[in-house]
Amino acid sequence: MASYQPPETYEDLIKLIHDRYDDMSKSYQKIALYLTQNPNDVAVLSVNAIGARCGIHASSFVRYAQSLGYRGFKELQAVFQRRLSTAAPGFDARVRALEAELGGTREGDLGFLSDLVARDVASLQELLASIDAAGLARAAELLEAADTVYLLGQLRSAPVVDLLRYVLTMLGKRTVLLDASGGLATHMAKVARPTDLLFVVSFRFYATEVVNVAEETAARGVPILAITDSTLSPYAKLAQVLFAVPEHEYTFSRSLAAPMCLAQALCVALAARLQTDATAPRIPVVTGP
Repeated sequence: MASYQPPETYEDLIKLIHDRYDDMSKSYQKIALYLTQNPNDVAVLSVNAIGARCGIHASSFVRYAQSLGYRGFKELQAVFQRRLSTAAPGFDARVRALEAELGGTREGDLGFLSDLVARDVASLQELLASIDAAGLARAAELLEAADTVYLLGQLRSAPVVDLLRYVLTMLGKRTVLLDASGGLATHMAKVARPTDLLFVVSFRFYATEVVNVAEETAARGVPILAITDSTLSPYAKLAQVLFAVPEHEYTFSRSLAAPMCLAQALCVALAARLQTDATAPRIPVVTGP
């Protein structure tokens, strides 16, 4: 057990978790991810219930708490409980409230739609509560200042960067999509300069090529803007601005509603800086004949 004084505030605890994350074992990293992404659940659930959700034995949570200087998990949990008194409702609480508002869960195919809609709305509410104005402003400034915006996202992140490519191009921004097809993404990224910007969209389990490109590009002094799922993701130490959009288990797949909305918001913020009428920015669209 550690002998130093453990953090007493939530902010100091999260900072300590971040500082030690890279040196943790895989199981401790998994615990750290859960703690940082689900603070409300940590405050109200038993250690056995939390362990069941993580697939990690409760005793590991106790040892993890002790490694941070606490006498046991309950002492660590008390930090989350103090935070909860001023925190917004968690994801599960939002879903339950929305399901009640919608009249409960429906059965059959309509039930699938109802469940997904409730969870997407909850994700968007959580996004609004977690994103700060300063981060949005800084991201828009980076986009405006960049000579060229390089976009990188693979697998299910691809729809988000495709949307960004379309909107940024329509705004007149020089944009390059680092497409994985043909195996050229890594080589295309090598021409990015410090006057450009690499915009990364990546979620667990992070595509190896995306992580490698981000690390190599950051090492050459190119600023990075990232949308990811955690402040403990591989991009946390690389990005000038990082937006952590927590992911939640869905019955079929994880939704892109929140990251899509955030990507659109960043584009609208950029449009407001580029256009004469900043109070009502518009994104040009392609129309037919």
